Amino acid sequence: MDNQRLIPVFLLLVVLFLIWQRWVEFHGQKEPPPPQATAPDAPAAQAGTASLERLNLPSVAAPAETSAPAPDLPSARKIRVVTDIFEAEIDTALGDIRHVGLRTYPQSLDQPKQPFVLFKDTGSEIFIAQTGLLPAASMPAVPNHYGDSPQGFVAEQEEYRLKDGQDSLEVPLTWTDSSGLKVTKIYTFHRDSFVIDLDQRVENGSGQDWTGRQYRQFLRTPPVTKRSFFTGGVYTYTGGAVSTPTKHYEKISFKAMDEHDLNEEVTGGWVAMIQHYFLGAWIPDQDQANGFFSRRSPGTQRYVLGMVGQDRTVVPGETRDFHTELYAGPKIQDRLDSLAPHLRLTVDYGYLTVIAQPLFWLLELIHSVIRNWGWSIIVLTILIKAAFFKLSETSYKSMANMRRLAPMMAKLKDRYGDDKQRLNQAMMDFYKKEKINPLGGCLPILVQIPVFISLYWVLLESVELRQAPFMLWIQDLSTKDPYYVLPLIMGATMFIQQKLNPAPPDPIQAKVMMALPFVFTVFFLWFPAGLVLYWVVNNVLSISQQYVITRRIEAGAKA
Repeated sequence: MDNQRLIPVFLLLVVLFLIWQRWVEFHGQKEPPPPQATAPDAPAAQAGTASLERLNLPSVAAPAETSAPAPDLPSARKIRVVTDIFEAEIDTALGDIRHVGLRTYPQSLDQPKQPFVLFKDTGSEIFIAQTGLLPAASMPAVPNHYGDSPQGFVAEQEEYRLKDGQDSLEVPLTWTDSSGLKVTKIYTFHRDSFVIDLDQRVENGSGQDWTGRQYRQFLRTPPVTKRSFFTGGVYTYTGGAVSTPTKHYEKISFKAMDEHDLNEEVTGGWVAMIQHYFLGAWIPDQDQANGFFSRRSPGTQRYVLGMVGQDRTVVPGETRDFHTELYAGPKIQDRLDSLAPHLRLTVDYGYLTVIAQPLFWLLELIHSVIRNWGWSIIVLTILIKAAFFKLSETSYKSMANMRRLAPMMAKLKDRYGDDKQRLNQAMMDFYKKEKINPLGGCLPILVQIPVFISLYWVLLESVELRQAPFMLWIQDLSTKDPYYVLPLIMGATMFIQQKLNPAPPDPIQAKVMMALPFVFTVFFLWFPAGLVLYWVVNNVLSISQQYVITRRIEAGAKA
């Protein structure tokens, strides 16, 4: 293959690879069946019979396979919590966090005052955080989501607000029984923090020991929103993830939970439900041992992923706290780093994380100075181009020499006609005589492809670029250009690059090569504007470098 055809072919392979990834993500998972009812989904108690003998979770009868509406989530009063970051709701029936809106992250650019909703308990897609205590055999029952347990926590207020000058806000929910056993769930919200501390406090005012364990879990349904592949939507992973000492980051997809229950004893680690840009994560004390578990309700699309601790005994007159942390917010890598080991891996850059992570670090460093993500991408592109300057120079010199020798190559083709064997041998002799390597531009392109793919995932996965404006009509670098201006400019720059390269001697190949800029333009119509901006700037720099080198070599040949 002639050198001038390598660049567009390799670039086409890259784009096809990215398109293939998005296609797999879009079609790779089974389409969940339509919801059986528009009512809220069933509690985790309906989550099905779990084969979790080692964790000793209660076995709950599976719901019948019927078309009857799913039972509602148990509900009582909704307690509203408002901080500088959260708009949350806690249900007093079992103390679940049923709603979390992120006040510093708008739902969309068109709704700047509407917080992005991470947790919700209504509609066809639900995502809530549940906690409770599991009593040991023969122990008095306390509120939980398993079996026939009591309900009914009590809160002193209908609404809790973080006041000016206040650094934290406690929201206590209490439950007592006639024996003197008291359970208090204390949610503690902090200023400028997406971490919610939870203490499940047991005060034993009865006359006997009480033994039990705490559990923390997410109840979630898979996304059911139907999207067309060519709509500009982003198809990133939504599902479970866990971290253990042996596997720092492991996805537990809904499909995997369909096939088998997670059942693993872990010290430290975390469990999470993740989606594009955001996540919920239960983070235990890292010296604690917990059983990580998952379960699915047969016949429904309700999945539970969580952890359960070890038995602890509370003697009469004693008070014990069962502590854990809940993260509910964006995938901000610096914050995730400080919470738990390997939690930042939920910002999933895929197999090229080793390249993508330094790229993001450099991009963030540039942004700390420039304060505009679009200009930061431009500066990063210039730095990447500078890093590959010598490799690019080698490639462009090879192409310039091929362009200079194109007329002689055409004569060889005319001389040998359809005798491909003699033509190839004559071409190799000619390359050897002229001391040029027709594949001289291959290595520089191969080296740059992983960088481009890594940058693609950086721009796609980093919440810092969500709704990040550039200038003029580009108000969100993480989504497609609304007017398709950047893709059209990209196509024009690619067309100019094609003109700088020698045309293939075969007319059909020449037509195919000239069509590639138009093919790329169509592909890039739905790519994130930030990525297209990178490619446009890279093309402009490449054209400048290639033009200078080509003219220099052609002038030297004439001299």
